Amino acid sequence: MARYLVKRVLQMIPVLLIITLVVFLLVNVAGDPTVNMLPLDATEADRQALREALGLNRPLYVQYLDFLGDAVTGNFGESYRYNQPAVELALQRIPASVQLAGTALLLAIVLAIPLGILSAMFANSPLDLAVSGISVLGRAMPNFWVGILLILLFAVELNVLPVSGSGTPAHLVLPAVTLAIQAASQIIPLIRSNMLAIMHEDYIRTARSKGLREAGVVCIHAFKNALVPVVTVVALEIPSLIGGSLITETVFAWPGLGQFLIQAINNQDMSVVQVCILLIAVITLVANLLADIVYCLIDPRIRYS
Repeated sequence: MARYLVKRVLQMIPVLLIITLVVFLLVNVAGDPTVNMLPLDATEADRQALREALGLNRPLYVQYLDFLGDAVTGNFGESYRYNQPAVELALQRIPASVQLAGTALLLAIVLAIPLGILSAMFANSPLDLAVSGISVLGRAMPNFWVGILLILLFAVELNVLPVSGSGTPAHLVLPAVTLAIQAASQIIPLIRSNMLAIMHEDYIRTARSKGLREAGVVCIHAFKNALVPVVTVVALEIPSLIGGSLITETVFAWPGLGQFLIQAINNQDMSVVQVCILLIAVITLVANLLADIVYCLIDPRIRYS
């Protein structure tokens, strides 16, 4: 197991290098950041002087190699807009994103597991059709639309929850529910399909023949073996919720990494954009690694050499 973990960590290095290269190229072809850094009446000579001061007039490969050298030491440059280290600004937004993503993921799991199990136990029943229909609808609705509907209902009409911002648990409810709806919609059909396949296995019939109650057969024997693919989906949802909730954080003015990334893109703040995307990439790789570890804990048949 330890050998496998070392191998997986080493495999992350070329992946991160490819990500840094792609992000660096995309950020640099997006436009000239000096346009937003200087006043509208600035001359071309002023812009050229700023490009030289920032090193933007050098060849791209030289800039990229310098960026990699600084990144190894944890130096990702300073934000053009805030004149502060970009990595510090991005890390300050991580706790808010983790709080929102963790709450949304918890809500999604609490909602998806019982609904998925009930849908499998009563397959092709009105309950199953209702749960499947809700799941399809949840996947079809975009987050920003769901968020706006929740704002209109609970903040404008009923006036029981704040519209946006952060600071209290009440501010967390609407954005967390918005993200949880789509995450749960991804997990429910997976649990249902896995449970339906496992409920016809021989060891399930053996457990029933021993006189075990149906609840014990479903929860102890069937659900545990249906968890492996569910863990994969949950692991993929973690980086999606932390860094991919760009629009949701913007709609609710939640001060997380997603909203900060959108602002950096609009401001062409290259250093901040690079740091945010790299953080999301690292979170994705770590989440996948943790999922592989959980596989071994759930299913002892899985072994890594």
